[in-house]
Amino acid sequence: DGCGTSSFVQKSVASGGALYDMGVYHIGQILYLLDNPPVRTVSGATYQETGMYEDRRKNGKYDVEELGVGLARLEGGATFFIEEAWAIHLGGTDGSKIAGTKGGLTLGPPLLCHTTQSDLETSATFDLAAAEFRWGKCIPHADAYKHSQDHWAAALRGEVPLLPTARIGLATMLLSEGIYLSQQLGREVTPEEIAKRSVSTALKL
Repeated sequence: DGCGTSSFVQKSVASGGALYDMGVYHIGQILYLLDNPPVRTVSGATYQETGMYEDRRKNGKYDVEELGVGLARLEGGATFFIEEAWAIHLGGTDGSKIAGTKGGLTLGPPLLCHTTQSDLETSATFDLAAAEFRWGKCIPHADAYKHSQDHWAAALRGEVPLLPTARIGLATMLLSEGIYLSQQLGREVTPEEIAKRSVSTALKL
């Protein structure tokens, strides 16, 4: 389990591995940027195949995935692909991406914009640090989006509209659970199947 605690790598406590550790942030991020479209279908797979110290595996009761992959079809025609890994024999990835008919984004860091200008393929790098500094000084309530607690306080004061975090959270869990269910059943699944088979894994204290 690398440098994590044993409870972090046990399905009975953590519910999942790399997908729940890191993937939920990337899923929520992309769903928000796409305006949280409804999920039509989910297909996915999870793996625990990479070698590790066997005494650590045994003593830590390691039984979660180190690699989770998924493909979701969304309403409106968008397709969502996710790959999250604690351990994988690849060079890594360069951040979340969105690709469209007129351009694309690599969320990085750095934030990159890809498009075609005058028949030339172009990639531009955005300096977000400088922009955030300027926005913080010049745009009213821009700081409300720098941190979740700042945003909550600003929304309570009526300064900014509250982001739909609950709806995005539910959609993120639907998609995440769909990947695990698809692995279990060996096929693509629908939101209705995911909701019907969803079982709470909350700890009873």
